[in-house]
Amino acid sequence: MKKTIFKTGILAIIAAALGASGGYWYALQSSRGHQSSATAMNMKNGRKVLYWYDPMKPDQHFDKPGKSPFMDMPLLPKYAGEEGGQTVRINPVMKQNLGIRLAPVERARLPQQIEAFANVVFDDRMVAILQARSSGFVEKVYGRAPGDLIAKGSPIADLLMPEWAGAQNEYLAMLGTGDRDLAVAAKERLKLLGMPADVIGLIEKTGKTYPVVTISAPRGGVIQSLDVREGMNIPAGATLARVNGLDPVWLEAEVPEAQGSLLTVGRPMEARLAAYPSETFGGKVIDVLPVVSNDTRTLRVRMELPNPGQKLKPGMYAEVRIDAGKSGPVLSVPSEAVIHTGRRTLVILSSRGGFQPVEVETGLESAGRTVILKGLKEGEQVVTSGQFLIDSEASLDGVLARMNAPEKQGVMLHEGTGIVEFATANDITISHGPIPSIGWGAMTMTFALSKPEMAESIKPGDRVHFGFGQEKDRYVIRKLERMGK
Repeated sequence: MKKTIFKTGILAIIAAALGASGGYWYALQSSRGHQSSATAMNMKNGRKVLYWYDPMKPDQHFDKPGKSPFMDMPLLPKYAGEEGGQTVRINPVMKQNLGIRLAPVERARLPQQIEAFANVVFDDRMVAILQARSSGFVEKVYGRAPGDLIAKGSPIADLLMPEWAGAQNEYLAMLGTGDRDLAVAAKERLKLLGMPADVIGLIEKTGKTYPVVTISAPRGGVIQSLDVREGMNIPAGATLARVNGLDPVWLEAEVPEAQGSLLTVGRPMEARLAAYPSETFGGKVIDVLPVVSNDTRTLRVRMELPNPGQKLKPGMYAEVRIDAGKSGPVLSVPSEAVIHTGRRTLVILSSRGGFQPVEVETGLESAGRTVILKGLKEGEQVVTSGQFLIDSEASLDGVLARMNAPEKQGVMLHEGTGIVEFATANDITISHGPIPSIGWGAMTMTFALSKPEMAESIKPGDRVHFGFGQEKDRYVIRKLERMGK
């Protein structure tokens, strides 16, 4: 009996050992098979799958494919080499056919130029005011009118001045007495009456009086005002005419205050005018007015141009370029590489065999290049041609949509169309098509409603057009419209 029990125990131990080893062998084979299938599952088209993810929750990773736990859609694979999630790849043949060009980010001293539009105006320092030195009468006007172009010394009007006639007779009488002191006193009176030195010399030479004086232009230019007519009575000090010279002339331009630090008096400039498209006119900055316009936030810059042939006429329109010297060493890219989205400024960076949108902070633009203050490094390659192809490709992948999403969620509105599956006062479930602006494919999803009354007339089966934004961890519909069948 004891032998039987002993044998039975031995057999039980052997059976247990065999069972354990068999289980271990089975488990080992099963594990190898699972690893083999997992390896096969994690390889697709020769590329290793790193993980699976829901495009609506890209930060949540899964180690195997399947349906998203968040909504009714399959998980998507993320392949090796796509870890950044913002790199766009373009077919090399398409890249070559479309002429995508690259340029390096370079550090150099750029010429600083300010470009603006300006108007030709009169040089207000070249103004001559003609006035009556004494009261009198206008005997003659020499056929002049405002706007006439006259030369220096051209007669404008003859004035009869009775007061001059009496003072001249007195001076001649003092000369006749031989009393030098009295003659000098009489001559000083003539000067105080405003009589020109050449008229006094003529009186001394001829011994005659000249009560009629001819008012002439002291400089060549344009008659801007003429306030004399034959027979008028003119009081002392009355303005008869205003003459403005035409050589030189001024150019006045409005320059943004952000470029004010580049403006200094004496800097050279050049101008082009529509009237003379083949010519360039050179001048210099003579003044930067010290007041900024509250309406346009611009500075007025005054430039001076020689005008010996009087080709430049006040009122003409000009394009000016002011040479502001060279900058210090700065990072820059060709200006055509910069994309302005309205909210942000981007460049397309060539990175890891693909293209990646990068947000940058830009400075001044000069000589076809834009200064990069932040976002790029020297030596990196940016796209200068074909950005819109890459932009479109990136938008399909949701890359630029994510970059262009505003800082505060709920501001950007994404739109789509779909069929209503279920609706309540607080939310609605819609089977919708792709929504490229956020990088979504077709799926069925439940949205919150911003207003309960939005879905009052909506029922399951209705085709709707909707717009939604993200608020924290929810997607909220802000616009909901029923469409035709």
